Amino acid sequence: MATEIIMPKAGMDMEEGTVIKWLKQEGDQVSVGEPILEILTDKVNMEVEAEVPGTILKITASEGDVLPVFTVIGYIGDQGEVINDKSQSTEKESDPQAVESNEDAVKRKVVGDSNYDVVVLGGGPGGYVAAIRAASLGAKVALIEKQSLGGTCLNVGCIPTKTLIKSADIIHSIKQAESMGVMVQEPVIDMVKVVKNKDNVVSKLVGGITGILKSHDIKVYKGMGQVKTDKTVHIKSGRDEGQVVSFSKLIIATGATPLVPPIPGLDDSGILTSTEILDLKDVPKELIIIGGGVIGCEFATIFSSFGSKVTIVEMLPRLLPNMDADISTSLKNSLTKSGVDVMTSVKVEKVERNGDEYIVSVSGEKTVELKANKVLVSIGRKACLEGLEELNLNMDKVVEVNEYLETSVKDIYAIGDVTGKIQLAHVASAQGIKAAENAMGKAKKMDYNIVPSCIYTIPEISAIGMTEDEARNKYGDIFVGKFPMIASGKALAMGETEGFTKVIAEKKYGEILGVHIIGPSATEIIGEAAIIMKLEGTLEELVDTIHAHPTVSETIMEAAHDALGEAIHLPKK
Repeated sequence: MATEIIMPKAGMDMEEGTVIKWLKQEGDQVSVGEPILEILTDKVNMEVEAEVPGTILKITASEGDVLPVFTVIGYIGDQGEVINDKSQSTEKESDPQAVESNEDAVKRKVVGDSNYDVVVLGGGPGGYVAAIRAASLGAKVALIEKQSLGGTCLNVGCIPTKTLIKSADIIHSIKQAESMGVMVQEPVIDMVKVVKNKDNVVSKLVGGITGILKSHDIKVYKGMGQVKTDKTVHIKSGRDEGQVVSFSKLIIATGATPLVPPIPGLDDSGILTSTEILDLKDVPKELIIIGGGVIGCEFATIFSSFGSKVTIVEMLPRLLPNMDADISTSLKNSLTKSGVDVMTSVKVEKVERNGDEYIVSVSGEKTVELKANKVLVSIGRKACLEGLEELNLNMDKVVEVNEYLETSVKDIYAIGDVTGKIQLAHVASAQGIKAAENAMGKAKKMDYNIVPSCIYTIPEISAIGMTEDEARNKYGDIFVGKFPMIASGKALAMGETEGFTKVIAEKKYGEILGVHIIGPSATEIIGEAAIIMKLEGTLEELVDTIHAHPTVSETIMEAAHDALGEAIHLPKK
């Protein structure tokens, strides 16, 4: 007879739990004590282990479901065993506490109060942060998410790519190990385990967000929200399909999805975007990346490290066209050194499938045909506007907002990628805080002048403020200082000598206008530049600040010395 898997009561005060991730699927064999799923219980993640050996016959609860304790969420039994009607009951009838909990849950769903001070549409890094901030200010808050909490960043963007980058970085370190006196064998990539590690990291972070939202009494609705003009949102699909919530203030945080241009052949089902490529179970022999921006360069780093022959095809004259030109040049050199072919000032005309490979026709000074078994499209993202059609918002491919994050419709705000501002998770979070505060009666403006950006290539890249060209165009004569990583004691000791730190300042006061770094720990040390620029710091103040030695961060100080013509650890010019 099949054994029920139930939502455990893991503490005296526990009344319900959230299914975070099933570690086993229907048909999988399990042994006693083997973890079969991960749940969240009162802010703590825990694994539920199999109490008996057997086969997972049926899973009755989906990931993300919030269920009362003792609810049956699956069955373990003998392979091929049929579950009888009695065992398919969704509650343990012998336990009156479980019956009462289920009845209460149904009652809450049907007649619960669905009027909210603030409703947030979208649970990404902008949306969930906005929800938390509004709740901390005393609002009754609901959050509607059609897929997974954490949005693109947590599920198919920032976080999963960083786990893959870490795997690539380990390979990079192993390849350098012999020169540093450490003898190791040639590394072997197991993509199944790489993907599993990625999924585990995502699962833990989603569980953490779920717990934080719960601690703030934020009601999470699962499904696609359609906003109506009467200040209601109708859930059109998903777990909570059919429910209607009303709001006093709405914060739109619907995000963006990968943009696939109308190039012949890119509609083939095998063409990858930044979403699908994260779940590849095998390393492609050849990979053509259409687009040499941030996403394209990061995946070029990952898969060239994994062993793919990678070609980047970029229409503009250089990689990372929005970055400082020196950064672009340095990264191209690093990628080329690692075996990546970089083609710039070229255009993809069409993509054709020929059996297991793709033929990509590229035009430039001459037309060439490139061949690969995988093609990634990474030319940008487009705003998700579904569910907003009836609001009559001012929209031109994005939702237009003012400096207070207000849309053209009263009491409706928008944040994140859907606004078409700077498409970075930390910008969305900053917007979310401001929008929540404004929805609660404050008047906070967004300032986009000091926003750090990070690119997780090898070597890493970070930047904040103006590029050298932008600064010269605005100020004319400027201070520019550079300090190469090969002159840094810490970088040299690490064996990571590619790159530099560049500091730009205006001439009148020496106020710092921009900082650009390519090299080890670049993404970790850009925060120093952000703080000093926020405080309108100058070159003099930067060089007068004692920096620890040996560190990579002291290259910022050294570059400032160079900008003033007072370089310490560089030969006299």
